[in-house]
Amino acid sequence: MKRTILSIVALAILLLLSCATTGPGGKKSLVFISTDQELSLGEQFDKQLRTENKILADSVWQNYFNEVGESIVKVCDRKDIQYHFTVIESEQINAFATPGGYVYIYTGLLDRINNEAELAAVTAHEISHVVARHSVKRLQSAVGIGLLEQIAFGGNASATRDVVNLGVGVALQGYSRANEFEADEYGIIYMAAAGYNPQGAIELFQMLASLGDGGQENIFERLSASHPDTQARIDRANQLISSKYQEIAKRPRNEARISKLKQRLPKPLPEKKP
Repeated sequence: MKRTILSIVALAILLLLSCATTGPGGKKSLVFISTDQELSLGEQFDKQLRTENKILADSVWQNYFNEVGESIVKVCDRKDIQYHFTVIESEQINAFATPGGYVYIYTGLLDRINNEAELAAVTAHEISHVVARHSVKRLQSAVGIGLLEQIAFGGNASATRDVVNLGVGVALQGYSRANEFEADEYGIIYMAAAGYNPQGAIELFQMLASLGDGGQENIFERLSASHPDTQARIDRANQLISSKYQEIAKRPRNEARISKLKQRLPKPLPEKKP
């Protein structure tokens, strides 16, 4: 009997310690991967991504993306880690985040963004995935806690490579319907709190929807068949903004700075004639 009580107490303590803040209003979730383990995984993901992608060699753009990102970090619900914001030179229309606070955006998406509010929207959306620990939760389910612990602290090289590939794949392919709705909601809350016009999220969705009509994959209509369609997300975002942020939706969108910076983006190479 005594052993049973002690086991229950130990389990209760474990569950309490495993509860992490994963959203606005002090929302908590069970996360069994510690922050140190998550940071170690994030560093390994970042190393691989940097070997496989071309980082934009423009400190002006890199600093600007970091500036927008840090302004949102200041108001988000997860400040126990250092965030990293990186622009990747690629024509892909994409942005993603990996465990440990690493957020990436492609120049292909930056070239289509029309104002700072839209940039804040996509950045806040990806930060929200980090806050909610969506990648970590999916990795826990996919490979198990034990293997993640081994890898985080220098485990088998082959297993590490496999999990890093899986983690990057999770970030690129997107999340479940519930995860994406959650990141949409948190992102609007955070960008509004940071002083941006939340209407930028609607404009971003609409821009991406227009690209989707041409059969081009984008960050909100990725590979997962469970993703909600863009119109459903626009409707939910409109409802949130009209109920809570109607007045601040009149804030300026800051088009001038983006317009000037877009002139610095690398131009796509012309297609070779056969």
